[in-house]
Amino acid sequence: MADWQEFAAQAPELATTVRGRLEAARHHVLATLRADGAPRVSGTEVAWHREQLTIGSMPAARKARDLQRDSRFALHCNPGDGSMTGADADVKLSGAAIEVTGDEHAARLAEVQPPDAAAHLFRLDLTEVVSTAVADDQTHLVITLWTPADGLRTFRRT
Repeated sequence: MADWQEFAAQAPELATTVRGRLEAARHHVLATLRADGAPRVSGTEVAWHREQLTIGSMPAARKARDLQRDSRFALHCNPGDGSMTGADADVKLSGAAIEVTGDEHAARLAEVQPPDAAAHLFRLDLTEVVSTAVADDQTHLVITLWTPADGLRTFRRT
């Protein structure tokens, strides 16, 4: 597993693409696991705090409880116009959401000033990042995959 800084250092071009997609829209789709193991999808917003990718949650929200019980997540970036070309690549991330507490949590709350001081903050540590784009010549997909163990790999699919 790697934090955002480690990922960005290992795959800077992909990190730029991913950050661009995350910042292009306010809302994205987060998948968590319910207590019975079934998937749950929720809307979420992302932010960077101390150069770490984070998400927040209202106090005691289902997605926060899911992540406190089982930290695994998948995040699908808002697909934008759906063209999947160039900077509009389809981007997905997965890993573990680690709840931020204590002084770091207090500092972030002071900075952001959410409506409720009991809001949750999670740092997203990454196990996989995938970008899927339509090639410039429109003949195939270009899939760029990064994992901490295998680094950066690119596949082409027709």
